[in-house]
Amino acid sequence: MSQSIGAAKISIIIPAINEAVNIKEAIATTQPSTSIEVIVVDGGSNDSTVEIAQSLNVKVISSSSGRAVQMNAGAVAASGEILLFLHADTHLPTGFDEMIRTALQQPGIVAGAFKLRIDASLLSLRWVEWGVNVRSHFYQMPYGDQAIFLTKEVFQKIGSFPELPIMEDFELMRRLKRIGRVVIIPTPVVTSARRWLQKGVLKTTLLNQIVIIAYLLGVSPERICSWYRREKLKRL
Repeated sequence: MSQSIGAAKISIIIPAINEAVNIKEAIATTQPSTSIEVIVVDGGSNDSTVEIAQSLNVKVISSSSGRAVQMNAGAVAASGEILLFLHADTHLPTGFDEMIRTALQQPGIVAGAFKLRIDASLLSLRWVEWGVNVRSHFYQMPYGDQAIFLTKEVFQKIGSFPELPIMEDFELMRRLKRIGRVVIIPTPVVTSARRWLQKGVLKTTLLNQIVIIAYLLGVSPERICSWYRREKLKRL
């Protein structure tokens, strides 16, 4: 497979629900690039997300809501040998396509993601970035907002995203680490600060850590998700 990766087609899968504000810019950062396709997987938007995406000549499909479900639907529709999962509020760096192909040609690499930058100037967010990037580099545990990529062959081998209501990216990484190494590209993607700004940086960071600990202790993803959403609503 490594011999053909250098010319492999990349399918960029963007799960979206009510992302009319962000979807155009996210898609714009996929250009210019070579041998790619963009698939927006809409989970039931009631704004103009679908119309905007369709106007940009990318493939738009519908699925049930839920990020894992949407990403898996996008993977089924993808024609590329490489899958790149991009959040609708995250922007790719210039040259991402060649960076990904180069990364996946390294021996023992089964997947990868990018370093993270958050698009707000708060000093506290620099600490969040530092923590994310240290975790990603040393523990090979990037999360979804870092634009995870892997070959379609590996994705199918590990059984796709587990269709959990939360922690699907965490569980995917655990599965990937059992079969090889996860590389972090040092050029960052830029993600929206909205979830940190809505609830506050410290509260969001603490909540995320509690969610991870609860998951590792065996609390069901459904229970964690219902609690997480209640906390989210309280802060809005």
